[in-house]
Amino acid sequence: MAIAGFSTVVEWYDFTLYLYFATVLSRVFFGGGEGSLATTLAGFAVAYLMRPLGALFFGHIGDRYGRRRTLLLSVALMSAAMLTIALLPTRDAIGPAAGWALLALRCVMGFAVGGEYTGVVAYLLEGARAERRGLITSLAAAASEVGALLAVAVSAITVSALSGADLDAWGWRIPFLVGAGLAVTVWVARAAMEESPDFERQRAQSTIPTHPLRHALTHHRAGIMRGFAISALGSITYYVGITYVPAFLTSVGSMAESQSLWLSTIAAVVVIAVTPVVGALSDQVGRKGVLAGLAVLSAVLPVTMFSLMAGGASNDALLGAVILAGVAGGVSAVGAVATAEQFAGEGRLTGLALGATTATAIFGGLTPWLAQVLIERTGAPIVPGVMIAVVALAVLPVLLTMPETRPRRTVLHMPPEAAKPRR
Repeated sequence: MAIAGFSTVVEWYDFTLYLYFATVLSRVFFGGGEGSLATTLAGFAVAYLMRPLGALFFGHIGDRYGRRRTLLLSVALMSAAMLTIALLPTRDAIGPAAGWALLALRCVMGFAVGGEYTGVVAYLLEGARAERRGLITSLAAAASEVGALLAVAVSAITVSALSGADLDAWGWRIPFLVGAGLAVTVWVARAAMEESPDFERQRAQSTIPTHPLRHALTHHRAGIMRGFAISALGSITYYVGITYVPAFLTSVGSMAESQSLWLSTIAAVVVIAVTPVVGALSDQVGRKGVLAGLAVLSAVLPVTMFSLMAGGASNDALLGAVILAGVAGGVSAVGAVATAEQFAGEGRLTGLALGATTATAIFGGLTPWLAQVLIERTGAPIVPGVMIAVVALAVLPVLLTMPETRPRRTVLHMPPEAAKPRR
């Protein structure tokens, strides 16, 4: 389980680095002219559309042949794509083909990470004690945020240490080379992982589904829909409320690139601190109530927070980013266990692919690009907050009516005669 958590750190460093470096990549690969940032963010969105395909592909392998094999294959593919991006020629060297190559490699990474997160969530859930599933599974969300924190920190250091000319000429490659090296170490570490206890149970009981996709569509339709709703809220609060923030602050003129990246580093620390607390809380009071409360906060707070961040004052920007990060971290924490618990062990990865990962592709991959386009067309900096609020209000009825999935706590009562000491 420790290896799975560490692996997620590296996978999400690799995947989120692109978004934190979006403004730099827009200049290096797309010329830096009008609309280049939106084009770069569109590449992020297109890559996310590959996540459901990757999740289905790797989910089939995980449900049919084991979670361990899925985790090994996904990180191998991610490593190759990351190294290739680090060595990719720029627009100055090969023209527009550089941008197309970058987008193609982002699609490969999206395909790989589609199997990564669902595999880790299932692995942690299936290895945890029933009364600690919320806490343990939330570590997948925490580990992914540690990876994002590492990505934003390396990005901030690189941007701060180099001149603009050096950054565009060769410095942008440094964070990607770091990610490629870390990914190779993860593959070596994962080779020592044991198989999931639940998959071993399926193997022993001969209940492994021969056709995981058919099994999920037959037995888990309601779980797929609920997983979609939970992940929709988690995705838009995270990708618009956290990872889009550096590009937002830069594009509205509130902060320079280096300042916005350091602010995002603080937000990432907040998410890491909040995640296990909310995960443990869901073990005590249940998934349903925690999710519903976070949905209400997501409907009420984001518009005000984005208005604060757009005002130009550093303290207001910090306050807005920290509050958004806290809400998003909470949703990610309880959302991880709640979506996985919608499914039995048989067909779990495929069910997550159809529900949770599909929602992430739509509400995570497309929304940063859509937010940027809408801001450019309307001039209204509160648009990202409105987007989050609309999704929160839409999914709230689902959260209020879904069944509680926290395992019931049983109290064993000893009969009086059993309590008497024996002679």
